[in-house]
Amino acid sequence: MSSIEPGGSVPAVDFRAALGRFASGITIMSTLQDGVAHAMTANAFTSVSLDPPLVLVCVDKGVRMHAAVLDCGFWAISVLSGDQQPIADRFARSGRDLYSQFDGIGTTAGPKTGCPTVDGALSWLECRTWATHDGGDHTIVVGEVLSLGTDPATDQGALLYYSGNYRELPGN
Repeated sequence: MSSIEPGGSVPAVDFRAALGRFASGITIMSTLQDGVAHAMTANAFTSVSLDPPLVLVCVDKGVRMHAAVLDCGFWAISVLSGDQQPIADRFARSGRDLYSQFDGIGTTAGPKTGCPTVDGALSWLECRTWATHDGGDHTIVVGEVLSLGTDPATDQGALLYYSGNYRELPGN
């Protein structure tokens, strides 16, 4: 019988390649810090609980969004449709100008938090931070869903990320 040694490390390139085989939806996370909107593209997003309604998103500790979302305590998620890849690309780039990053992108202020939600997204959720957990170079931010909605006019497919590329899951 062989013994298995716990722990150890796997090469980052191998870890990334293995996880790249998991298709994930694409979202935009947004928050407000001192009245200024912050946003980032996030594919590390999932539901956690139905009662109470909880979701989580993982935020890189090295990006300005990290301090903004922890400081504010409220945030929104917009689930992108298949035709919104340019929005995903924009908010995935670091170093963009904070004050013009939403220029040309339609948004609506969430009714509970005022955090911007992306117009034309498949759905949106507004959240209050419920808990945070250390996740290595990320913080796992768990949020209680305060309000949500879907766009009945949007029957586009969903925007996915798989194997290092965006893909579209066809709609109805």
